[in-house]
Amino acid sequence: MDGTALLRWGRTCVDGLADRREEINALNVFPIPDADTGTNLLATMRAAVAAVDRKASIASAALSVHEVAAAMATGATIGARGNSGIILSQVLRGIAEAVRHGPLTASTLRTALHRASALVREALSVPIEGTILTVLDCAAASAAACPDDSLADVALAAADGAAKALGDTPSQLGVLREAGVVDAGARGLVVLLDSLVSITLGEVPARPEYTPREPVTVRAAEPSVSETGTATPQYEVMYLLADTDSEQVALLRARLAELGDSVVIVGDGARSWSAHVHCADAGAAVEAGIAAGTLSGIRIESFAASHAEMPSGHLVTPATLDTEKAPAGPADRGILAVAAGAGAGVLFEDAGAVVLGADGAVSAAALLAAIRAMPNREVLVLPNGALPAHDLVAVGVAARDAHRDVLLLPSASMVQGLAALAVHDRGRIAVDDAFAMSEAAATTRWGSLRAAQERALTMVGTCAAGDGLGLVGHDVVVIDHDVRAAGLTLLDRMLSFGGELVTLLMGAAAPDGLADELAAHIGESFPGVEVTVYSGGQHGDLVQIGVE
Repeated sequence: MDGTALLRWGRTCVDGLADRREEINALNVFPIPDADTGTNLLATMRAAVAAVDRKASIASAALSVHEVAAAMATGATIGARGNSGIILSQVLRGIAEAVRHGPLTASTLRTALHRASALVREALSVPIEGTILTVLDCAAASAAACPDDSLADVALAAADGAAKALGDTPSQLGVLREAGVVDAGARGLVVLLDSLVSITLGEVPARPEYTPREPVTVRAAEPSVSETGTATPQYEVMYLLADTDSEQVALLRARLAELGDSVVIVGDGARSWSAHVHCADAGAAVEAGIAAGTLSGIRIESFAASHAEMPSGHLVTPATLDTEKAPAGPADRGILAVAAGAGAGVLFEDAGAVVLGADGAVSAAALLAAIRAMPNREVLVLPNGALPAHDLVAVGVAARDAHRDVLLLPSASMVQGLAALAVHDRGRIAVDDAFAMSEAAATTRWGSLRAAQERALTMVGTCAAGDGLGLVGHDVVVIDHDVRAAGLTLLDRMLSFGGELVTLLMGAAAPDGLADELAAHIGESFPGVEVTVYSGGQHGDLVQIGVE
């Protein structure tokens, strides 16, 4: 298989996981019966394929099989959802490492599965048999034992081996046996391997029906403290980690194991790491990550909140998780957006958001009060760069209770927030809506044009008061004595990586005619790129620029 065929496999996996999502969700009783394993696997695989699409859009030639596989591994690591999503990222990393010097063949598939199996076991603080890791081991062993040298035959052997091992998982893990189901994550792995068979052999293997005939019942755990003094996990904490090394990751893994369970830390083999833990103290888990490197994409979800809505002794099933937590019809969901400038505030309000004004500094207390004032059961928050990550984590933990679900989305600027709000859909469930909005924000490159207030040293040299500063994200990349020239150069830098739509959010102090000059430059230098100009009225940034 070359790069094109491997990407076709990725798209087939997305389709297969979409078809089987409800089945896999219904099987989900371990490690937490939250009925989201199918959703998490699907979201992670979508992130992997989207990463390839982004890379292909700026490439000058067709991507090699290694480029496709490496992009999928990185996309899955960054976009991983839940324990199962993080493990899926390591399967993709195993493929990426195996095809570093050539196509995916029978031999490299054997290598990929063996490597993926090793990576998954290295990533887990406490490996549990009867789960996806056991089934992955069996898939690798079946591939290694296959006497044939065709990719299709080895893929079929791996898939059949995984399917057999999947059927054995209830005999290996008591909670599966008690519920009468196979492991949900392992069922997802079989979907991936069957998709590979469909690409290489042209047919999909027949598998038994795994959906339980009766609703799976798992008694809701009450928050408590064990005899050892360790509190029952109430939160799932995930974040991305950069600017670190293997030694710091090992220390982080040990610290998270002290705080909770289901600890998984994985890398994409390049520069990105993703961490996952179930714990009682979400703040401590985040602090441990801060000590290990630079955090981003922090996500905290509460188990206790969903349990607290139900009376003591209530039986939680995949069905009740959907019907008792969500009203019929469109969700009771509100968007809270932080906006600086009257014009920007109007833009967010017109798009349906409640606005917290940020003309001055926004405190964590003010954001928390605004969230609590929202009348909605589900609240999605667009912070738009108003607060640092550790403050947002503290606000998110404090804002969640038995009557409200709060998700803080990764919008680091108002232009990213506007991009996220453009794809908001109240008809989706909250996690899918938040994922789509987060993806829109993350794929919007953003920058800003400012006038230097004083002489300062930047990463590209020394600026003087009044100089034009062009920033991409939070980093200065352009210094020019002429503010307008700095803006033009900044556009050139940002659009050199491609783009179809540019949003210019003009600040209160933007020089007269600057918007027209920037828009005209885009039209002349980058024909076909659409430009939208808004009056934001924000102070500080003369212009905020978003590129989609």
